Amino acid sequence: MAQTKKIFIATVTALAAGSAIAAAPAPKAAAPSADTTRRQPQIEKIISEISPQRIEATIRKLVGFQTRHTMSETESDTVGIGAARRWIKSEFERCNAQNGGHLQVEFDSHIAPVSRRISRPTEIVNVVATLPGTQDASKERIYVVSGHYDSRNTDVMDAVGLAPGANDDASGTAAVIEMACVMSKYKFDATLVFMTVAAEEQGLLGAAHWAEQARQKKLNIAGMFTNDIIGSSRNEHGKVDDKQVRLFAEGLPVEKEASETNRTLIQTGGENDSLSRQLARHVKEYGERYVKGFKVNVIQRRDRYLRGGDHMPFLERGYAALRFTEPAEDFNHQHQNVRTENGVLIGDMPGYNDYGYIAKVARVNAAALATLALAPAAPQQVQVRTAQLENDTALVWKANGEPDLAGYRIVWRETGAAAWQGSTFVGNVTEARVPLSKDNYYFGVQAIDTDGNASPASYPVPLR
Repeated sequence: MAQTKKIFIATVTALAAGSAIAAAPAPKAAAPSADTTRRQPQIEKIISEISPQRIEATIRKLVGFQTRHTMSETESDTVGIGAARRWIKSEFERCNAQNGGHLQVEFDSHIAPVSRRISRPTEIVNVVATLPGTQDASKERIYVVSGHYDSRNTDVMDAVGLAPGANDDASGTAAVIEMACVMSKYKFDATLVFMTVAAEEQGLLGAAHWAEQARQKKLNIAGMFTNDIIGSSRNEHGKVDDKQVRLFAEGLPVEKEASETNRTLIQTGGENDSLSRQLARHVKEYGERYVKGFKVNVIQRRDRYLRGGDHMPFLERGYAALRFTEPAEDFNHQHQNVRTENGVLIGDMPGYNDYGYIAKVARVNAAALATLALAPAAPQQVQVRTAQLENDTALVWKANGEPDLAGYRIVWRETGAAAWQGSTFVGNVTEARVPLSKDNYYFGVQAIDTDGNASPASYPVPLR
């Protein structure tokens, strides 16, 4: 009887000799967990509360510090990076006081030595607001969202000139502050970290310090987003596109010697199933579900050519990490001294931002973060049986430990597809079989809770 309960045989039906595949009806008790279009009232409320007006006010306040260069003034209350970071901390604290005091707000600092973009030893200060998880089985699982609050001019070493940084990256910073202020009203199973980091322009120094500390402390960073240059919907030719955002997602990381994990991905054709790509699928699914008419355009690259962002130090330490960036950048309004040429104002000024667009990107972030932090962890030790030749696919995995776990869902797609195409809920079991060939499809296993929240999928490795 125990073995019968452990193994649930999932059945699926192939349609009309094509690629369309539908799962057989799940047991009635599992129906809520099998719903792949359900919207959670709490998440809908979070989305509705994100305000473009508050985002604009935050950005204009940050621009008002004149420069936020990493080596700029730190003693003034009105000018420079010191005033900016103290104000950001005060904003987190103000929201925290209004929302019940659930956030843990702190500075995270270290001294950066002289380097290519640091001319003297300089204190690098991140401003971090942590919303602890409330479920014992999930609170050690952490999701991080960041924007960088430092700014720069054409000369990356210019620490005194006007450097408003309205888009790069007051836009991302404002989105993070807005998310923290809205989401701290609510409870989540897992822990959320809202982080504004410094010294991105000087070499990703603030993010690298925090990520390294996380690695040394062996923190369970289950996912990280950075929002960098999400401010404008208008490209260099004046065309407006406010209905999509780029989401950069790395496949296999660059390694001197391939790890066992990456060798397995290569050997099984799973290059598109890295932790970051699985996270990106989750962001796209839930971002588009909750922000109607808005597309999350997954770019299957680590980042743009000649550029980099604060997700990269997390990737380099083995964490799943993604970057949000507007669809088409106007380089006249990035990394430029403010000036007028041929009647055109050049520079990263707040008038070039689209605040409704920034709010949409913040809503996508919030929807993804909320669903991740409410859902169970992605299943561990997922394996596909390969001991014998057969046309079915048998999957096994380790049981999750969350008290509100409803069960598991198997997802699949054709080998040429980027997104999952079919799914079936198999119940609270640790093994299931589907009548589809492991040679012809990619599979994943998701954990589902009683409210229908789904984890990212876990890719199965061969079990012989």
